[in-house]
Amino acid sequence: MNARLLRSSAFRLALVYMLLFSTSVLILLGFIYWSTSAYMTDQTDATIEAEIAGLAERYDLDGLPGLLATINERVSRRPGGLSVYLLVTSAYKPLAGNLDRWPDVDENEAGWLDFLLGGGGEEAGETHRARARTFRLRGGFRLLVGRDIHDLEDTRRTILRVLIWGLLVTVILAAAGGAMISRGTIRRLETINATSREIIGGDLSRRIPTRGTGDDFDMLAGNLNAMLGQIQTLMDDVARVSDNISHDLRTPLARLRNNLQDLLAVPPDNADWRVQVEQALAEADGILSTFNALMRIARVESSVRRGNFTELDLAGLVTDVVELYEPLCEDKGQHLEVETDPGSRVRGDRDLLFQAIANLLDNAIKYTPSGGCIEVGLIGDKHGARLVVSDNGPGIPDAERAMVFRRFYRCEQSRTTAGNGLGLSLVAAVAKIHGVDLSLEDNRPGLRVACLFRNGD
Repeated sequence: MNARLLRSSAFRLALVYMLLFSTSVLILLGFIYWSTSAYMTDQTDATIEAEIAGLAERYDLDGLPGLLATINERVSRRPGGLSVYLLVTSAYKPLAGNLDRWPDVDENEAGWLDFLLGGGGEEAGETHRARARTFRLRGGFRLLVGRDIHDLEDTRRTILRVLIWGLLVTVILAAAGGAMISRGTIRRLETINATSREIIGGDLSRRIPTRGTGDDFDMLAGNLNAMLGQIQTLMDDVARVSDNISHDLRTPLARLRNNLQDLLAVPPDNADWRVQVEQALAEADGILSTFNALMRIARVESSVRRGNFTELDLAGLVTDVVELYEPLCEDKGQHLEVETDPGSRVRGDRDLLFQAIANLLDNAIKYTPSGGCIEVGLIGDKHGARLVVSDNGPGIPDAERAMVFRRFYRCEQSRTTAGNGLGLSLVAAVAKIHGVDLSLEDNRPGLRVACLFRNGD
């Protein structure tokens, strides 16, 4: 048993259980020994009491001659038996029985005494323990009736040896079982540690293996694997965002630099000077807008606190967003239809939900052609509410629907449209912290975005 096993918490826990189990077994075996010994002693005492009662009755009926005859008959019938008899005078002179003298021991208040009985053994000088009770007869006679409890003592010793060996075997088996259990636990923990070291070394694709048993370790491994998957996804997102930032911002930054460089060659009083300044400012505003959008998404994704959530009138919130974007729809010649359930209420952050719904409606307006139709519907029930924003624009291909929630991702047909590819990323982040199920569906033609709010989430 190596030192690592002895230091392991699993072995220490197994040792505690072994001690508790061994103590329980010791108490149980001790009770068995005590109850068995007490039962055998009670049986012996009951036999002695019965013999005394019989002899006392014979003395009352036939007097001293009848008692002497009965004792001598019992002794002669079973000379090597377990019964012990001795009838003496008031001066302790033996009259009958298989003892040559009165035992030199004190009896207790009930008349019981324990003494050593010599002879009768296989070895010279062997003595046995005997238990007897004394009885006073009329005329000053004293009667002692007892039993050789050698067999009882042997039985007690046998039971005690069995109990000791049983306890010893229990301790050995418990220790062996604890060691085996500890080794199994250590092996599984070492598997987790080895995988963790590989992940720390940079291999984020590694996962903790499971055995399919559904035990505590499998549940722990499953949770850790889910956490590792989420971490890997976040790391991939960070790498992808970095790539997208460098790719999508390189062009506007280059244009901004060129505009500023051109300004150096143009006199301030030149008519083109103001135009180039305005272009530079527009480029700077676009870049700032992109970074602000990234910061909003980061703040939303890092916000795990729901203490500021309040109960909201979702129908009123949707109405406010629609009223804000309705003039934009009219300018583009689009038709906006709204149908809300006034009883729809949810818990959440009003500002974040307002921004998310505004992004959905802004996307619908941006990609719906002039004369197109945009529909906003809200249906509520006791389980929650379902918000749907539909348009009849170009829609999103099935293969790209899972990717449009990534930062900076833009479909091929939308690259000619102004934007930075962050609108749906913010919607996804807000939906996640609110526990909203977000799905993209085909509106035939166009896109339908469904948001399912669940009560209690």
